[in-house]
Amino acid sequence: MVTIDIEQTVEQFLPIMLDHAHSRYPVISEDKDHIEGILLAKDLLPYAFLPDRAFKLKEVVREAIIVPESKRVDVLLKEFRQQRYHMAIVVDEYGGVSGLVTIEDILELIVGEIEDEYDDDIKETDEIRPLNKHTYSVKALTSVEDFNRFFETSLNEDESDTIGGVVLRAFGHMPDTDDKVIIENIGFKVTNSDKRRILQLKITLPDSED
Repeated sequence: MVTIDIEQTVEQFLPIMLDHAHSRYPVISEDKDHIEGILLAKDLLPYAFLPDRAFKLKEVVREAIIVPESKRVDVLLKEFRQQRYHMAIVVDEYGGVSGLVTIEDILELIVGEIEDEYDDDIKETDEIRPLNKHTYSVKALTSVEDFNRFFETSLNEDESDTIGGVVLRAFGHMPDTDDKVIIENIGFKVTNSDKRRILQLKITLPDSED
């Protein structure tokens, strides 16, 4: 969950927004369990055209919608549509923040992954789709050759034909959805699978600054 601190200046949080390119950001104080509201990127536009207008983050944040982890997805989707909001902060039974959920997250559970207006500009193939700067959605049937070419890696192309095969060998058993493994410093998470094969993977690249 990418957040902005309520005490940050524009100069401090603008690079975060440009790096992640989200339309909405939770605004926190102290830590992520203290949500002050939601900042919409579009709410900054008036200040771009009126440079003399004083900017205070506290004055532009919108109220955060809070939902429990136990809330049913179909009920939440109905509320999203009826109340016309697109993001909610999810809390656990102790009141701690577990993360956030968007209307797109819910729709993808129903109809599969949704490509936004930026995906066509940056994706190379249908098999590999960027999610943000360091994460990608990759079909398990993507060839190891194509994977190596795209990510400039050197995974063994002789042992497996597909990246799903490479991941399966690393696990040593048929993994379940959400299982994770590290291969050559790259994180692989199974995002879709059945009893016989891996279908979809989420790839997390190491941060170049680490």
